[in-house]
Amino acid sequence: MGRWRQEGRSVSLLVAALRTRTTACVGFVAGLAVALLLAAGLARAQTGGTIDAIRIEGSQRIEPETVRSYMSIKPGDPFDAEKVNASLKSLFATGLFADVTLRREGNTLVVRVVENPIVNRVAFEGNRKIENKTLENEVSLRARVVYTRTKVQNDTKRILDVYRRSGRFAATVEPKIIQLDQNRVDVVYEIDEGPVTGVKSIRFIGNKAFSDSKLRSTVQTKETAWYRIFSTDDNYDPDRLTFDRELLRRFYLRAGYADFRVVSAVAELTPDRSDFFITFTVDEGERYKFGVIDLTTQFKTLNLDALRSAVSTQEGDWYNADLIEKTITRLTDAVGEQGFAFTDIQPTIDRDREKKTINVTFDIQEGPRVFVERIDIVGNYRTLDRVIRREFRLVEGDAFNTAKLRRSRQRIQNLSFFKKVDVSNVPGTDPDKTVIQVEVEEQSTGEVSVGAGFSSQEGALADFAIRERNLLGRGQDLRTKFRVSQKSTEFDIGFTEPYFLDRDLSAGIDLFRITRDNQDTSSYDLRAIGLGLRSGYSITESLRHSVRYVIREDEIGNIDADASAFIKDQEGTNITSLIGHSLFYDKLDSRQDPTDGYYLSASQDFAGVGGDVRFLRNKVGAGAYWPVADKIVFSLSGEAGIMNGLGERIRINDRFFLGGDNFKGFASGGIGPRDVNTRDALGGRRFYVSTAELTFPLGFPDELGVSGKAFTTIGSAWDAPEDGQPNVSDEKSPRASIGVGAAWKSPFGPIRFDLAKAIVKKEVDQTQIFHFSFGTRF
Repeated sequence: MGRWRQEGRSVSLLVAALRTRTTACVGFVAGLAVALLLAAGLARAQTGGTIDAIRIEGSQRIEPETVRSYMSIKPGDPFDAEKVNASLKSLFATGLFADVTLRREGNTLVVRVVENPIVNRVAFEGNRKIENKTLENEVSLRARVVYTRTKVQNDTKRILDVYRRSGRFAATVEPKIIQLDQNRVDVVYEIDEGPVTGVKSIRFIGNKAFSDSKLRSTVQTKETAWYRIFSTDDNYDPDRLTFDRELLRRFYLRAGYADFRVVSAVAELTPDRSDFFITFTVDEGERYKFGVIDLTTQFKTLNLDALRSAVSTQEGDWYNADLIEKTITRLTDAVGEQGFAFTDIQPTIDRDREKKTINVTFDIQEGPRVFVERIDIVGNYRTLDRVIRREFRLVEGDAFNTAKLRRSRQRIQNLSFFKKVDVSNVPGTDPDKTVIQVEVEEQSTGEVSVGAGFSSQEGALADFAIRERNLLGRGQDLRTKFRVSQKSTEFDIGFTEPYFLDRDLSAGIDLFRITRDNQDTSSYDLRAIGLGLRSGYSITESLRHSVRYVIREDEIGNIDADASAFIKDQEGTNITSLIGHSLFYDKLDSRQDPTDGYYLSASQDFAGVGGDVRFLRNKVGAGAYWPVADKIVFSLSGEAGIMNGLGERIRINDRFFLGGDNFKGFASGGIGPRDVNTRDALGGRRFYVSTAELTFPLGFPDELGVSGKAFTTIGSAWDAPEDGQPNVSDEKSPRASIGVGAAWKSPFGPIRFDLAKAIVKKEVDQTQIFHFSFGTRF
């Protein structure tokens, strides 16, 4: 017995020594193995007899009866080797004990335990790039939690994983355990974050159709470069590398390589752990064209001929997987318009490897008759449920439609209230019912911005704005903005309710005050203060109608002594009471950066509902975008307007002016009626302007957002009320300009400069060769 006790003490000392560092997990396992062997030896050496009692020694926080409850052997049981081993394993498995020893004293089984300490606090040292809160969410140890070496080791690995996800593969974590009284410990993780692990090079093996540089522009991971200081795409991320494989697959499938596959994507870390070398091995396969495109259906009354216009693919074109998906979406919508709510469209692909063509048959079948049972929304801790539900194209009880579900998800994303939007459907309580599940992740919707910039038209400018796009979680928009430049001062505050009276009807109010220096163009200053009411609603998914009412007080003053007599005659204050409406038809692929599609617009304003100004103003506009080649877009846009004074002379501040931002190559107000003696622009009652522009890359990396521009503009403004008066030049003959420019979506805001030359002009016109604009918000 004495020898066994001595051996037990030796085991305890061994375990205590191995516990001094995080690698002590090995010691823990070894100690457990030795303890089990000794316990087994004890049981074999002293078998026979019955256990009269189990005495617990060494317990401090844990009640002896609790220790006994974890053991499989009980008083009254015989001394049995198997049960002794099982009890020892059970006690170690609780994680409550650093050491456990068993010994027999007569018919008493003595269990001596060494309790694991309690964590007093967990601290992080050396972390500058990742906040304590982020790390605390990763580790399992907390204050008042039982300390174990296994937990420390697992938490160390989790912290390293956090740093690796942020691109820091050279980070190290050293846990320190500080012993306190009352069997407590402080756990301190000493972190050396190390430098960001970059990407030294990205190479491709097996690519023949496309160059390495082309494929590098396709993947999201980028090579480390000085100009990527505002991006993290040049930091290695294994999840991003997986996404890059998918991006390559999509790229090749769009280009006709239906057999393409990524054989491997290998990331090799340099010995100093500072950079990665990434190598993609690809198998391009053959390039295919579309063969026969056909439609089949089991619906006898379905008009297939009417559906063929929805097919985006044509025989002889290069195969493009995106066009197949687009066709399925368009066919689903078109079939639904013919009254078939339950459809399932499956493309059948027939690959002819000899002819290198792919025949596609879109089989329109009757889908399962499934209805929406309910819509569950989670994650919207701030935004009200109804704000999300009103964006759905489906409601409870509707026939389930995947196209409408996709559109609903897009509409929720367009709110810009959420960082992430996941929409899925799961089986309902019955086979013919489905439950739509929506999981969102809220993001900040408040904005405080300060801006500064310069433009050729306004000079130096600065602005300050506060905006909340999701006021009180109701989806309401409240904003206030103050802007000052060398030419103007503007202040406005506005409120918008997007669903007025719980209908798809927006309503808003604006208050504004504007002062503008028009001395350079027309020798006067303008001051305006007013109020506007507006409302809008969607007629279709693409067509929106809006109405407005504006009442404003305009004062024309500070007229230069040498100004035109026609401008001096308008000095004073007037009240404008105006109602108007607009139609906007939008088929663009993007509002911010369109590359395909078109838009149409029309507006009409009537001033004369009270006040002392009367006119009718009409404007129409249109624009179209065509992708000519990869990253090359041609656009054509135009606008025209006409005004009628309704028996009164139209004031100069309500007329049309061309030049500057809307007609490069000419100064602001540089085209149109003019007093030839004073050179003051008088503005016209009619105008038109049209611009053709080609946008193309300049060879810079895509993430820099630099593009080149080549454009030509033609237009004119004419028909001033003073037409026919002496010294007034008013010609409607067209003017034209050509130019080139560059635009940069910089981290400091959009920057654009243009060089334009007026090639068709009149002697009285004012030209401007260089046009520059810069703005930023932070």
